[in-house]
Amino acid sequence: MKSDGVYPVAIIGGGYSGTILAAQLARRGTAALLIDGSGAIGRGVAYSTTDGAHLLNVRAEAMSAWAGEPDDFARYLAASGGGDRRDFAERRLFGRYLGEILDAAVASGATDVAQATATSAERVDGAWRITLDNGQTVRAQALALALGNQAPEPLKAFADTGDRFITNPWGPEARSAVADLAHSGEPALLVGTGLTMVDVVLSLDSAGHRGPILALSRRGLIPRGHADFEPAPVALDALPAGDLAALFRWLRRRSATTGWRAAIEGLRPHSQALWQGLPLEQQHRFLRHARPWWDVHRHRIAPQVAQLLAQMIGEGRLSVAAGRILSASASGPALQVDYRRRGAQSAQSARFAYAFNCTGPLHAIMHSRDSLLRGLLETGEIAPDQLGIGVDVDRQSRAGKRLWALGPLTKGRYWEIVAVPDIREQAAAVADDIQLELGA
Repeated sequence: MKSDGVYPVAIIGGGYSGTILAAQLARRGTAALLIDGSGAIGRGVAYSTTDGAHLLNVRAEAMSAWAGEPDDFARYLAASGGGDRRDFAERRLFGRYLGEILDAAVASGATDVAQATATSAERVDGAWRITLDNGQTVRAQALALALGNQAPEPLKAFADTGDRFITNPWGPEARSAVADLAHSGEPALLVGTGLTMVDVVLSLDSAGHRGPILALSRRGLIPRGHADFEPAPVALDALPAGDLAALFRWLRRRSATTGWRAAIEGLRPHSQALWQGLPLEQQHRFLRHARPWWDVHRHRIAPQVAQLLAQMIGEGRLSVAAGRILSASASGPALQVDYRRRGAQSAQSARFAYAFNCTGPLHAIMHSRDSLLRGLLETGEIAPDQLGIGVDVDRQSRAGKRLWALGPLTKGRYWEIVAVPDIREQAAAVADDIQLELGA
């Protein structure tokens, strides 16, 4: 697999992006080393959950891992007895599917796996030298960054609140907190009301928690549910490209005739082209003002999940509010939190057994705490994109000489590049470009 101790490709990150890139390279006969120290290699954060309540946000028929093979996951799901193509399958089943894809790539002899964290990468004698947290180093001709979403910004209000504030809602501390809350039934605070909040609510409900939950964000928006609709495709040249305000006017008019779901799905094939056609100032404006509204309509949740949230709200178990955290402090084995709801003249104070950071992924690449990324940024091997939200890449997703990035790291260029249907196309294109570059 290695030639003179050098791998053709090293891939940093073993979630969906890195796994499918390794598998695409294996299909082309290009050897690669997949490096990931999270303990969830081949699944990543999103698909390593063991909670059956966590469902895909896209129907199985659209979740093939492979570009050009749209029915692959739907066939896998049917064969495994986990549902049919129109179902919103359990995420753990998709994780199993990805794990088997990685197993096949390893069995082919083309893919090796290093279960360690890459802490730095530098160019030495014409190759990349990658240092791992276990003290080992590996060398590769080409490097691909597939690190996925970066951890959210720390919340200053909770800086000194101890272990009752859960910074990582996916880690072992979160699982322990969910179990404790299920046992005690005490109140929980979720800071953020997007998809991460939904998952924490599902985990709490599945574990048996029946106490009150407050989900708080600046706008109080929650993801909308999927529902059947009649598709209404639209050609790119029929859209007002290059003008954000005109595009939103078009979307409102279209929604009035086709329904908002059909209108948004009509933009789906053109989202990257539309994003790249916006002037930089308008991209900034979208991020400042429109992104939360877009996210809750574009990134929808399974209908049964939406129904459960509505039921919990109706029962008074879940409250979703717009507002701001003013302060938080440790109060014995709990947190005392002061917050102000939007439009309220005065603040409220409440006690919570735990608070969870559900604010979503990092949107400022220079604030990343990943040592590998920070090192590459400091040495100038990679640069922030124009918006500062990810890594600057060209049309081939190249971040530098023999250096590629894919998945959420490239959202500044592509924006819609966080879901499987988008990343699978990018991974196939990157695999082709790597093969071309290396002459494999």
